[in-house]
Amino acid sequence: MKRSTRLLAAAMLIALVAAGCGKEKKNESTEPESFAFTIYPGSRYLAQLTDLWKQARKVFRPNDDVPPIAIYDTDAPLDKVAEFYAQSYGYNKVAPDATNNLSSAKPPAYYRTGDLAKDVAGIVPVAQKLNLKLDPSKAVGTYHAAEIDPKPNRPRVTIQRPYFDASTSQTVDRTLIMMTQ
Repeated sequence: MKRSTRLLAAAMLIALVAAGCGKEKKNESTEPESFAFTIYPGSRYLAQLTDLWKQARKVFRPNDDVPPIAIYDTDAPLDKVAEFYAQSYGYNKVAPDATNNLSSAKPPAYYRTGDLAKDVAGIVPVAQKLNLKLDPSKAVGTYHAAEIDPKPNRPRVTIQRPYFDASTSQTVDRTLIMMTQ
């Protein structure tokens, strides 16, 4: 009887392990397998600016791998692009600012503003390390932006209009879409 009890216990253990592994495979198949960028319809990929950001990342963390990043721009208004990403991520709306009407929780999607000259002044030391001829005097004015929090296997999205193109030292009146892991 001892032997039959052991065999029965072993068979039950094998059945439990097989059942557990079957559930793991089902869960894995419902999740996206790789990191995915959602591209705004009609936007154009900015290869030179994307490569420049990757090089800048290496300046800050020379021993780390560069995470996935993609930069696009479009003629579409900032609000339309922000709403597109908020909806595609399942967020209800884009909050007017990061305070979310003085709530204690930061919203997953919100608008903000900034000053091009101040932002560009912050990248001058990095541009020098990259031997990039940058003319910060051409970064003039304020911008409106939206921040969209990441989701599993989906990037953080920063949307801004206008933006400063560091590769050409020009302020561009288009909507920039930067996606980073």
